[in-house]
Amino acid sequence: MSDYILFSLITLILSIIFSMGGTGAGIAIIPILNFFGVNFLAARAIGLFAGASTTITSSIMNIKRKVVDFSFMIPIASMLLIFAPLGAYSSKYINEDVAKFLFMILLFYSASMMMFGKKKALFKSNSKAVLYIVGATVGFAGGVLGVGGGNILIPLLILLGYEPKKVAVTVSFVVPFSTLSSFFTYVSYVKIDWILLLCVSASAIIGGYIGNYFMEFKLKQKHIKKVMALILYLLALKLLYHFLHTL
Repeated sequence: MSDYILFSLITLILSIIFSMGGTGAGIAIIPILNFFGVNFLAARAIGLFAGASTTITSSIMNIKRKVVDFSFMIPIASMLLIFAPLGAYSSKYINEDVAKFLFMILLFYSASMMMFGKKKALFKSNSKAVLYIVGATVGFAGGVLGVGGGNILIPLLILLGYEPKKVAVTVSFVVPFSTLSSFFTYVSYVKIDWILLLCVSASAIIGGYIGNYFMEFKLKQKHIKKVMALILYLLALKLLYHFLHTL
């Protein structure tokens, strides 16, 4: 019982911080669960569901506000929905140490984008084909690693020249649904602690609402992003420490 309370408190705090930064906390919850002894595959499944729980509300709100550009969203969403479950299924055949190493790279990448990434395009692209390729690639990678892919998608699409606000709205809309499809794929072959899942998800939802409430005070996003980046750097360094001591 004490473990469930601990995981709930950690998830609540992370979800408040990450929702203030406009994203789910799944990417941070996964390695923490694993550090405390939860199987890495199960941790990815739980992290996926927790991430979807905190962001699906914003997806519904964006539909009601009629701010979703469906011509931009559909190529990305369709590929995410197809390739995210394929990546999740492929994950069962990937060595755990390899998966952890790839996850460590993702943590360093995401943290660096939050800390140093600039909203400046490398080049402009208006091709629908590019959106299909990006959606397929990110969907598969996200499925393998057990993340929704938002931390990969947002900086990548901005680098391709798409308007940051439109990117943020689109990603917040599509990621929860691809995340849930990956989650159900993991559930088909991973043993899940359903009480832990319930505790973490409930805390993620509560934390998401609290974080969204704090956003109304117009806290500076750049400061929040730096806090998020520091958390991800610490988790990445912990994984790196693990690898160096297993050599």
